[in-house]
This record gives sequence, C-alpha cells and structure tokens, in this order.
Amino acid sequence: MPNGSLHDWLHLSERTSTLNLLQRTNILMNVACVLDYIHNHCVPMLVHGELKPSDVLLDDDMVAHIVDFGLARFLGTTSHQNSSTGIRGTIGYVAPEYELGSEMTRSGDV
Repeated sequence: MPNGSLHDWLHLSERTSTLNLLQRTNILMNVACVLDYIHNHCVPMLVHGELKPSDVLLDDDMVAHIVDFGLARFLGTTSHQNSSTGIRGTIGYVAPEYELGSEMTRSGDV
C-alpha cells in the first residue's frame, strides 16, 4: 500500500509528518467497520486473531485495510479447530485468553 502500515506512522521517527486527529479517527473507524463486518456480517463469523498496527495498511487516501489473516478462524464451524498446541502469533498482540488456551472469540479482536 502506498502509505505503508499504521505501525510505520505511529512508531518510525523518520516520518516527516504525523497523523492528525481526523486521520487517526478515520483509521479507527475503518478498522472498526472491518471488524464489524467480519464479526457480525460474515456467515460464518470470522475472527482475525492477531490484529496489530502492522496489519493495518493505508492506501493513497489514508483509508485503512486489514491484512494478514494467517491466524484467522471461522467460528461456528469445525474449521477453526486446530490440533497443534502452544501460543501462535506475536507476543503482546495475541489476546491473553488465547495464550491461556481459550477458544477464539470476537472480543479478542476488539
């Protein structure tokens, strides 16, 4: 994406400009709309599982797009079950309930 990731805008000091309040609010709304869609309008429900700033890419108009659905699971089907054990994902971004072995839920994304 032309404007990189949200992580780049929030954490890299070489950026010549920062996000203003309106841009931050719009990015937040874009992410919230995606989560609303995958949690409430997909059948079956989809849970991202590891949403972090580097998974939010920004296009030319600074519209946020969610990527990296590698840990995503469909809920309400048997396709979300996995026989492997252990913590998957990036430490600090995986919901604590997942680290304790709980089932994935939409609240983990939120």
